[in-house]
Amino acid sequence: MKSTRKGLRDGDLFKDTYERLNCADCEKVLKKKNDPDEVFSVRVCPECEATFKELR
Repeated sequence: MKSTRKGLRDGDLFKDTYERLNCADCEKVLKKKNDPDEVFSVRVCPECEATFKELR
């Protein structure tokens, strides 16, 4: 699982005009899953199930 910053650099993710993270393959907005026991949040593409972690 890559971080969101690495995904942006590699071209796997992009930001739209409202600064939302989008999957480059599906062009869908990523959904966020928060686990209270972890230091990071998980961003998931609803269509292709690609996952990225994001530090809080």
